[in-house]
Amino acid sequence: MLEFSHVSVSCGHTPILNNISVSFLPGQITSLIGPNGCGKTTLLQCLNGVSKVTTGGIHLNGEDYLKLPPKERAKKLAFLPQVRTIIPTLPAKTLVEHGRFPHLGFSRKKTKKDVEIVEQVMEFTHVKQYADCYVDTLSGGIRQRVFFAMVLAQDCDYIVLDEPTTYLDISGQRDFLEMVCSLKEQGKTVILILHDLSQAVRISDRLVVMNERTIVGSGTPEEVLDSHVIEEVFQTRLKRFRDEDGEYFFFG
Repeated sequence: MLEFSHVSVSCGHTPILNNISVSFLPGQITSLIGPNGCGKTTLLQCLNGVSKVTTGGIHLNGEDYLKLPPKERAKKLAFLPQVRTIIPTLPAKTLVEHGRFPHLGFSRKKTKKDVEIVEQVMEFTHVKQYADCYVDTLSGGIRQRVFFAMVLAQDCDYIVLDEPTTYLDISGQRDFLEMVCSLKEQGKTVILILHDLSQAVRISDRLVVMNERTIVGSGTPEEVLDSHVIEEVFQTRLKRFRDEDGEYFFFG
């Protein structure tokens, strides 16, 4: 289990998050939702060190996560950030191989297992055909899948994705979320930020709702919908529809 306990984050003397406590259950998909600027990314960036925790703690399966060396963190939790200011001029396969670095010894020599994992994740994310293409020449959607493959190459039980569908068209979003659901079937724990509320409700085991830099609701999708907290936070109305294929949620 990944647990945030009374976590506060400040920038200089300006508080950004204050006294946040939330748990992410193993083997589930948890989506963070909330308006822009409410603190979702700041909260998750405590995990990759971009946001500095000023008070409180984070524990992963009972270990003090913040005291782990960066290499050990990268063996346990993989993070796909929302924004990358630098796009590497590397072949796609080389970039994906970077995901194995935490597992390599001093010589950085890849084992048979490393090679197999890279092949598997490139096939899983449908980017094998772009192996020799330079990442900076790929479209935004394909590039996103290559970075996703790199994250999966870390072979972690916990995967954190900050707005992973941003650069994808409707078909790409559907395929990406199907991959996320497949990861859950493999026993992975997935934590992600989504702006599409319908997608979040549909694929998540749990929702965490943030507003004004605090958590205002959490629970199963059904529990959160019944509480009407999404409608209050987003000033929207929920409509549900059913057909033979399932239930659909529309916010407007």
